[in-house]
Amino acid sequence: MAERSNAPAIGPRLQQLRKERGLTLDELAAASSVSRSMLSQIERGQANPTLAIVWHLSQALGVELSEFVGGRRIERRGRIEVTAASFVPEIRTEDGNCVMRILSPAQEVGKTELYHLTVAPGGELVSDAHARGSTEHLSVLAGELIVTSGDTNAAVGTGAIARYPVDVPHAIRNHGVLPAQALLVVMS
Repeated sequence: MAERSNAPAIGPRLQQLRKERGLTLDELAAASSVSRSMLSQIERGQANPTLAIVWHLSQALGVELSEFVGGRRIERRGRIEVTAASFVPEIRTEDGNCVMRILSPAQEVGKTELYHLTVAPGGELVSDAHARGSTEHLSVLAGELIVTSGDTNAAVGTGAIARYPVDVPHAIRNHGVLPAQALLVVMS
């Protein structure tokens, strides 16, 4: 996947908004219910925040979710809402090897989150445990991904779907030589 020059950088954006509002990490942690250590890791680009975390941060900072993550243009055509491709918000890992395009509407945060995931060869998306009872559904569109949930691993090839608990540490890795793409649904 080609790099996009307008892709949002969550960490720097978070730090900018926090400082503009004169908030310390502790104050933002209290306002958002996101731990101070997680906020620090996000600002340094060392954590991969879920859409739910990004939503809580946008609410605490008083900005629209789309403004926070870089999407700005939503057009209404009657009952149809269209977001231009260049404004679909993205979350990237620090090394840029994993890109998660946020497909979910903001009102679904914390319930059902939908992402288009691209993982470069050698890339990995490693996550801490989510809320108790949370699951992920990974549908591989191209390539092969290795899913780890707790101490269990499974290879998931093109067209296959993996469903697994994510209330334990988990990861999605690409050990192949080509980029892999998938739809990822996170259910809390």
